[in-house]
Amino acid sequence: MKLTVTDIKGSPQGELQVSFEVIENGRGTQAVHDTVVAYLAAQRSGTASTKTMGEVAGTGKKPWKQKGTGMARAGSFASPLWRGGGVTFGPKPRDFAKKVNSKVKRLALRKALSERLAAGDVLVISEIKVDAPRTKTVIAILKDLQLDGKSAVFVTEATDENLYLSARNIPKVEVTTSELLNTYQVLRPAKLIFTKGAFEKLESRLK
Repeated sequence: MKLTVTDIKGSPQGELQVSFEVIENGRGTQAVHDTVVAYLAAQRSGTASTKTMGEVAGTGKKPWKQKGTGMARAGSFASPLWRGGGVTFGPKPRDFAKKVNSKVKRLALRKALSERLAAGDVLVISEIKVDAPRTKTVIAILKDLQLDGKSAVFVTEATDENLYLSARNIPKVEVTTSELLNTYQVLRPAKLIFTKGAFEKLESRLK
């Protein structure tokens, strides 16, 4: 498979041969599912917490005597049946992380990227230069690539602070590196925009 390399204006600058094995059958679908589920689960903070009867502040005194009042028996002011009492089986802080081994993650990334390549959703640009943090610069690039208003992920070879600062205020636009790119980021946007160096670096990661 060959990809057309363009400049930031969308003009062709040559071709790039895809060197990693593109997955064209159903293999890797389950790996993609497991990896995305694990990624989204890891985003959950897991900080929800409620107090049990033993944790609610208050006296341990019995509200009233057991017999002779004509009222139902009551043993604690912290009863879950009472306002201000403890919560029965309420949430406690927990870790939602799921373990996915590195081979499955790599297979999932390769499968996801293969699907995006087959769909024509991957753009390769010779280079992206942003001299200073300026949102208008990235908006202009997206407009030249006919992506204004669409979701996109820029993938660079190394961390580009100016590009990150320029894109962070644009809705649905994200910036990452080829080393940090994950399966969810490959699947989420309408288009993936790689620099030539970033795509080659990602290929070596997938081999």
